[in-house]
Amino acid sequence: MVATEGRSAPELEVLSTTSFLQGRVSEAVDALTRAHEAYLAAADTVGAARTAGWLALQLLETGEVTQSATWVARGLRLAQRLGEPGAVGGLVALVPAALTALFVGDIEDAMRRFDEIAETAERSGDRELAAFASFGHGKCLTTIGRTAEGLADLDAAVATVVTDTMTPLATCILFRVALDVCHEGFDLERAERWTTTFEDWCSGRPGMVAYTGQAHAYRAQLLLLHGRWATASVHAHLAEEALRAGDFTAGYVANYQLGELHRLRGELRPAREHYLRAGATGWDPQPGLALATLADGDVRGAQTMIRSIAAGADDATRRRLLPAMVQIEIAVGDTGAARQVADELAARARSAPTPLLTAVAAFAEAGVLLAEGEPAAALAAAGSALAAWDALDAPCEVARCHVLAGRALAAADRHDEASAEFAAAHATFAELGARADLAALEVLTGGRPAVNLTAREIEVLRLAATGLTNRAIAAQLSLSEKTVARHLSNIFLKVGVSSRTAATAYAYEQGLI
Repeated sequence: MVATEGRSAPELEVLSTTSFLQGRVSEAVDALTRAHEAYLAAADTVGAARTAGWLALQLLETGEVTQSATWVARGLRLAQRLGEPGAVGGLVALVPAALTALFVGDIEDAMRRFDEIAETAERSGDRELAAFASFGHGKCLTTIGRTAEGLADLDAAVATVVTDTMTPLATCILFRVALDVCHEGFDLERAERWTTTFEDWCSGRPGMVAYTGQAHAYRAQLLLLHGRWATASVHAHLAEEALRAGDFTAGYVANYQLGELHRLRGELRPAREHYLRAGATGWDPQPGLALATLADGDVRGAQTMIRSIAAGADDATRRRLLPAMVQIEIAVGDTGAARQVADELAARARSAPTPLLTAVAAFAEAGVLLAEGEPAAALAAAGSALAAWDALDAPCEVARCHVLAGRALAAADRHDEASAEFAAAHATFAELGARADLAALEVLTGGRPAVNLTAREIEVLRLAATGLTNRAIAAQLSLSEKTVARHLSNIFLKVGVSSRTAATAYAYEQGLI
């Protein structure tokens, strides 16, 4: 416990902020309460009202909604004594109430309050209040499906944040919600950019604990997408460490991302444990828990879970659930339901297009077409999805597209081509450690022995088997001749051959060409 005796009110405010960011919430609240009392004793109404407002925000961020409301009421009484409360009145009277409305899902009330904050910010010229207004308005709009407008407002809020003119707590609140929005909205470009910006901001504050778990968890999510699973695991566990060290914001995201990591690796028991811990924070751990239930063979249980949460979800939450809903409905055999969800995804991708959402919608369409008995159309859709995922550097999703393409080819009796697609997928799954996908693929292919080549090595082998020179292969794959030669050397070593002719024969035997 840091001593607070003998400190001035401004010093106590600084101490409170430092303690809060270090995850020592009780010390932060105690210091700010003492600052508030000191301002009252000095008849400094502005200081007393301001500290009441920040106490309300601190308590709201840690989930103490009732205590937060008590401080809002105290702050309001003080703000009413000011002739023109201006920015201080906006902070005390409007921001905590608007955030509370947002937190409980009363979007109409939140929108009204954030509009009032914008008016107060315009009158007072306060940039921090203006950023709160833009951020809150943006979050409300994305929640009700007006994604493009909402993201434009969030851009304005983040532009203010990056100038470093805002208080640390306001910066953290804005980034926390902005990152939620862009991840939920399949906006990979903003997710990458804002996650990096927030990580840089956090790293410039040594000793900071609060909110760092969220930054690590979101980085883990991006690394999982890009196939860097070992590094993703590091960040997921750093998020867990931050949670243990006092990051009160990381209870959900740290556990959810650890659940995702375990699920993708086929480790269903620890995955379920982490999803349930995430759920204990009050937020539903979907779609991860439903997908883990599906991987465990309980298709009806997975369907019940995902349908239950989707039925009462707001627009933003439903959008996040849709890809898993398609997968689960196909697994259950309800092709009609899967078609409805895939069509909804496609409509969303058209109305608010992002490269990530376009890829997700194309993959869903391919899966439904295959379930509907349209292998030719499914193959075309799988090809579109593969190109989209490849452009996003998402190797596991590319491999899943290879599986879909292989299934479509097999349904059309093009078994040699199907085997090549399955082999490419197998190589990627094995390289990533995607044991769940790997097990499903081996069931699909009758347990065919694994081809122990990477996805790139399979590409090189396929081209070499057609008679292309190293230079021609290098040109087609945008590699150097030296890199192609190294790949061929690795291929020869792995499959136990010593010539291109023998490697070509191996490729035919394994169904790679």
